[in-house]
Amino acid sequence: MNDKLDLMIQERLSNLPTGLIKHIQTVETISVELATIHGLDIDKARLCAQAHDLFRSEKPTTLINMAQKLGIQINAVERELPILLHGPVAAVTLWKEGMKDPEIYQGIYYHSTACPGLMPVGKTVFLADKLDPRKIKRYPYLPSLLTLSKKSLDEGLMEFLTKQLAYHIEHDELVHPAFLAARNELLLNK
Repeated sequence: MNDKLDLMIQERLSNLPTGLIKHIQTVETISVELATIHGLDIDKARLCAQAHDLFRSEKPTTLINMAQKLGIQINAVERELPILLHGPVAAVTLWKEGMKDPEIYQGIYYHSTACPGLMPVGKTVFLADKLDPRKIKRYPYLPSLLTLSKKSLDEGLMEFLTKQLAYHIEHDELVHPAFLAARNELLLNK
């Protein structure tokens, strides 16, 4: 990573709300732990975790405007739930600033939704983002998800996607197409 990119990330991080900074630090710790367990590149996992929520605190209209300016295709679900654009906006922004690692790019881009073909670092950060203990009320199954994720990233990912899909259906909520496609791919590859 170049110095300019590192400076940009650190500057952006320092301007985020305190709660979000704590979340990012927790995700970084969990990502490094999972990467170590699964023999992945720790530096990639760390950078991906540090950058995953760089634009999480932006307003919905700002995210839509930024995504459009960056040339990101916005689907109907993202138009309805613009918060889902914070990962794509961060990934494309960092790519344009010189971060050219496809695994880090994909991990940042899809950390909220997952996607088919999600690479191991992306799976690590996706799961670490959900495994933040502060999210226990939203995801009461976190302890078992952590155990499963330490055993297998694919099993952890499948467990989360399945439980969340049931939740979205029960609450009549939209489901991102990449989320569904990721789950379908895992089922097909069992």
